[in-house]
Amino acid sequence: MALLQDPDSFGFLIADVSRLMRAEFDRRIGEAGIGVTPGEARALSNAFRAGVVRQTVLAERMGVEAMTLSTYLDRLEARGLVQRQPDPTDRRAKLIHLTDEAHVVLEKIQIIGASVRVDVATRISPSEWEQLNSALRHARDSLNQLRLEANKRESDAA
Repeated sequence: MALLQDPDSFGFLIADVSRLMRAEFDRRIGEAGIGVTPGEARALSNAFRAGVVRQTVLAERMGVEAMTLSTYLDRLEARGLVQRQPDPTDRRAKLIHLTDEAHVVLEKIQIIGASVRVDVATRISPSEWEQLNSALRHARDSLNQLRLEANKRESDAA
């Protein structure tokens, strides 16, 4: 029996759109001359989104290795954009805090991200764009719920 793969299935589409969005965002960050690399911009944006967060949790949320994130954070810390402080509940863990200077860079990053989204949406009606975003939020919520349930089953079995 021949296996068939639909290149337009949900998983492939999500992966393709994510990869292409990231590449376009990275290109524009690189051209903008705002003093951060694309990886550093993603780390800064994700740290803003997460709030004060452990470095290991941030790496997991970004889908990068802890050492990769550590390199980004070293450079961001050297520029005065983030501070790593010991977690009061676990001295081995580090919490990531954004500095006031980070917000100036984040505004520039947000403008670049918005410009990418505007350009992507030029062939999509506003109502379709909202439906797409709504559907993606629902898909994310479903996947998070599946993950929580799997984690609970694993901890119950242990």
